[in-house]
Amino acid sequence: MPTYSEKVMDHFMNPRNVGEIPEADGVGTVGNPVCGDMMAFYIKVDDEGRLADVKFKTFGCGAAIAVSSMVSEMAKGMTLEEAKKLTNKDVAEELDGLPPNKMHCSNLGADALHKAIEDYESRGRGPREPVKIKDMELAEGEEHCVCPYCESVLEEPTPICRVCGAELDFCPECGEALPQGAEECPECGAKIEAAEGA
Repeated sequence: MPTYSEKVMDHFMNPRNVGEIPEADGVGTVGNPVCGDMMAFYIKVDDEGRLADVKFKTFGCGAAIAVSSMVSEMAKGMTLEEAKKLTNKDVAEELDGLPPNKMHCSNLGADALHKAIEDYESRGRGPREPVKIKDMELAEGEEHCVCPYCESVLEEPTPICRVCGAELDFCPECGEALPQGAEECPECGAKIEAAEGA
């Protein structure tokens, strides 16, 4: 089992800046298809070009949550140019180190922040649609089902969500996870026939 610093454990148990900014100036999402970690960063930029607010949503391990929390804390108040120079090494050092097999998490945190800045700079100031964890892409062409109750990513079709314990059905057309007894798939609109004997 990896050994984590006190700072990592603090940011994991008490993450800062969790949530989303409804009218964010920039949104960045990244995902790692190998470990399943996914992050969405939201930024608000003030008139002086500084990050007035930074929030995040993360689906992943304790290290991924701690990294997201630390990145959000470090980036607040930075100019866009300063934030673009934030590296995975900076984040890991601020957390007093990460186990070697968790260093990729610090990459994800910095990358998500950089993507939010890129989004802001490419489209200018203006509201962005909130991004749900279930909408993030892990890799081109790769998708995962999502629990309709808690929006946790399902690594494989399973009759019960491992996170919230809800019982699930799956759409026979698109494979989307559905609440048991659903009559129509919200994803593709397919009509769901009740199983025989139900």
